Amino acid sequence: MAHSRSALKRWRQNERRRIRNKAVRSGARTSVKKTITAIEVKAEDTGENIREAISALDRAAKKGVIHANNAARRKSRLMARLNAAQGAVAIEKKAPARKRAAAGAKKTTARKTAAKKTSASKPGATRTTRTKTAKS
Repeated sequence: MAHSRSALKRWRQNERRRIRNKAVRSGARTSVKKTITAIEVKAEDTGENIREAISALDRAAKKGVIHANNAARRKSRLMARLNAAQGAVAIEKKAPARKRAAAGAKKTTARKTAAKKTSASKPGATRTTRTKTAKS
């Protein structure tokens, strides 16, 4: 339990905000799920549902209930689903970030070694190295 008056007030404020945030987050989730269901069954009101879901996500991000990038990611995935259902573009799953980073590191290492080999093989090319100079 909180000990000071200010800590008690902060506790009460946090509790009120938690309940309000819970309602906003739940509403956003519900509208997203309704939209996904409408997309899968190819309902006629899909456009209306998707506008409602995007609006709910934007409101949640504006209030700080979810992060702006989280809202953007969810909206992007909804639109990708809609486009895939309409036959425009297939959804492609990305590899997890750590795997993408590892793959990128391998490519850059390979490029660096290839560059070293080609520069060393050129006639008259010399590698320069940095030397420490003493300050006087």
